Amino acid sequence: MKHEHLLKNHQLKATPQRLAIMQLMSQAGHISIEDLYQAIREKFSSISLATLYKNVHTMMDVSLIREVKISGQKTKYEIEKEAHAHVMCKSCGELKDIPFNPNNLLQTSMDISNYQAEEVSIVISGICPACQKK
Repeated sequence: MKHEHLLKNHQLKATPQRLAIMQLMSQAGHISIEDLYQAIREKFSSISLATLYKNVHTMMDVSLIREVKISGQKTKYEIEKEAHAHVMCKSCGELKDIPFNPNNLLQTSMDISNYQAEEVSIVISGICPACQKK
């Protein structure tokens, strides 16, 4: 029911495909379009990649989900939530949220550059605790 409310709060119809997309993103935390496509086809075998992209971009247009761009990797998607940064393991590829409000960084960059900045995305890469033990 939570995902249905999120869709309706963003003025989007709660179609079965959109609900499934939200459920899969919620379970994964961060998911590539390819992994999302593979997972959603288990439930909706006739869904096309074009339809999936259309739904993802529609949800991005209303700020329900967002892209997480990672240098040298495929873009991942996540459900929009409170401000945060990401940590990514360069060994296993794990991507996690970490509490951080980048708004001060955004404001400082606008003050210095005179740009009208709209968003900031932070991905910190390193080696996760599990891979450090290997």
